[in-house]
Amino acid sequence: MDHLAIALENQYGAHNYAPLPVVLVKGEGVYVWDDQGKRYLDMMSAYSAVSHGHANPRILQAMIEQAKTLGVTSRAYHNRLLGKLFEKLCKITGQDRMLPMNTGAEAVETALKAARKWGYEKKGIPANQAEIICCANNFHGRTIAIVGMSSEPQYRQGFGPFPPGFIQVPFGDAQALEQAITANSCAFLVEPIQGEGGIILPPDGYLKACENLCRQHNVLLLCDEVQTGLGRTGKWFAHQHEQVKPDGLIVGKALGGGLYPVSAFLAKEEVMRCFHPGDHGSTFGGNPIACAIALEALSILEESDLIANSAKLGEYFKAELQKISSSLIKEVRGRGLFIGIEIDIQQRSARSICEALLQEGLLSKETHDCLIRLAPPLIISKEQIDDALEIIRRVFAG
Repeated sequence: MDHLAIALENQYGAHNYAPLPVVLVKGEGVYVWDDQGKRYLDMMSAYSAVSHGHANPRILQAMIEQAKTLGVTSRAYHNRLLGKLFEKLCKITGQDRMLPMNTGAEAVETALKAARKWGYEKKGIPANQAEIICCANNFHGRTIAIVGMSSEPQYRQGFGPFPPGFIQVPFGDAQALEQAITANSCAFLVEPIQGEGGIILPPDGYLKACENLCRQHNVLLLCDEVQTGLGRTGKWFAHQHEQVKPDGLIVGKALGGGLYPVSAFLAKEEVMRCFHPGDHGSTFGGNPIACAIALEALSILEESDLIANSAKLGEYFKAELQKISSSLIKEVRGRGLFIGIEIDIQQRSARSICEALLQEGLLSKETHDCLIRLAPPLIISKEQIDDALEIIRRVFAG
């Protein structure tokens, strides 16, 4: 192991992460290699950012060719690819307009600003009184406003005071949402499946009920699909499992093809018309390299069977995991290739199991010390799923 690389991170880097003890140097497809040449099955895909596989040749080529020609110019000028990306992603999502950003958190912040401005300009909410309803156990990013919405003490501790105007309700409880809505409610922000929160699926019909409530009370429904979007759950977007049409949609991670940070906020016309020149922006958002990568990433999803593969192999993977007999496993849950194994932490921590899986050649990561997250690249094959299952069974039998 390259102990120097780890030592330099520890000495000069902020200690805001606790990485597993491995130094990765190469990736290809569903595999990564460490500095000693050991190969690992990547069952994390960088929190769903590498859905197309590591070093996908088509995406890599698109990035290289565009970088040779024109890189970053800022949004002070037009470029030849941005409009094409707007059109493609709007048609895929069914939304009217798109605003490009870089990271998921930036796209969420964009959604929050859009919702508030819509609330004042279109709904007539009194100045500075707009409320955005969010869910307990949510994870939308790490900015001050976003952690202010969180119910996780560690995300909040030491970072206040937080901006006002956020109301929290239990996830999966439509009645609680209805009770929280007031005349000043401008939006309801929700993850169709809570990812960082522990791969939590709401009851069937929950999202549809929330959509109906939002329509009834003139509240925007904003779906954060940074992790769950672009095929991860077996459909283009997780909200489509309930035939829901959000007023605003947040995408990221896989939009960058595993090579570049690309995110977007998409919304209906009435919401986007609230933005005027100077209201919001991003120097890097929508740059030609980002557009070339995102266009190719979307084309691959359109032309391939990756989304169907996620649905089919996700069901197989989950069913096989549920057959594992171990007192350590409390529950296996998920949708598509977005699966979590909840661990009985009275017996063992999820972190220690992730470390054992690492030793056996499989990369995963714990969340909240009680859940092992499994979200491989969507290009994974049944044979590779079986290889992963063999390793997982071995670790839980040990």
